[in-house]
Amino acid sequence: MDESVVAMLTEIRPHLDERQWRLLLGAAARALGRGGIGRVARLAVVHPDTVGRGARELERGIEPDGRVRRAGAGRPAATRTDPTLVTAVRALVDPETRGDPESPLRWTTKSTANLADALTAAGHRVSPDTVGRLLKADGFSLQGNAKTVEGAQHPDRDGQFRHINELVSAFQGAGEPVISVDSKKKELVGNYKNGGKEYRPKGEPEPVDVHDFKGELGRAVPYGVYDMTANVGWVNVGTDADTGAFAVESIRRWWTTIGQAAYPGATKLLITADAGGSNGSRLRLWKVELAKLASELGVQISVSHLPPGTSKWNKLA
Repeated sequence: MDESVVAMLTEIRPHLDERQWRLLLGAAARALGRGGIGRVARLAVVHPDTVGRGARELERGIEPDGRVRRAGAGRPAATRTDPTLVTAVRALVDPETRGDPESPLRWTTKSTANLADALTAAGHRVSPDTVGRLLKADGFSLQGNAKTVEGAQHPDRDGQFRHINELVSAFQGAGEPVISVDSKKKELVGNYKNGGKEYRPKGEPEPVDVHDFKGELGRAVPYGVYDMTANVGWVNVGTDADTGAFAVESIRRWWTTIGQAAYPGATKLLITADAGGSNGSRLRLWKVELAKLASELGVQISVSHLPPGTSKWNKLA
């Protein structure tokens, strides 16, 4: 009989958490009656206190509440025993991020295991799981690789992002405006098929033209301006070609409608942009029009182009 009980307990133990195991042993002890606690403890190879506690909890009429341990039980949170842990994690990760915590360039290339090792070496005893929870609470997520690399890659890409981040931080610290710009997906204006869905009666889709030929209304060209400090976006929609002149005109209209009111004492303006398109790093027209805008507004305009292949990480995208 005892051998059968031992076999049953051995088989079920891996499937139970601490509380379920304790209550099972307590229920068995109560069923056996006098001497049951000692006998069950001997068969399950546990301390009699564990069995006795389970029996007492059942006797009090414990209700299922999803907890494994009573409130306040278990080890205290790592952030309580080590108040500087969160700061240490941020300090370790920040040099490997694309910008500050509010930046659109944020990322990390370090695993939780490597971070835990580095933190432990610095005197913070922490597990990879705890590091993962802290990172998640701080806005990070675990992501796999994505096919985003395109064009030539600079060997010091991280250095490029750090440089941009330092510029953004310096401008924001001085109260100067920082914007991110980008032209978005162009769409034909008219009764044409576009992406997206909307609710309609079943079997009655919106009828559109069969052929997507450019019509009289032309093509809409959205150009976005994102205020990185105020976390506010603004879009200018044109119907001409997406040229450097159009890009700078969009910035001019943002400034006259929003920028100058938000930054009345601005003396400088920082623009972050991808390296191609109408605001490309090699486009002469873009540079000429920006020079005209700087003279017109009386502000110094600086431009930081994101490394090739990273424009999709722009927060404006």
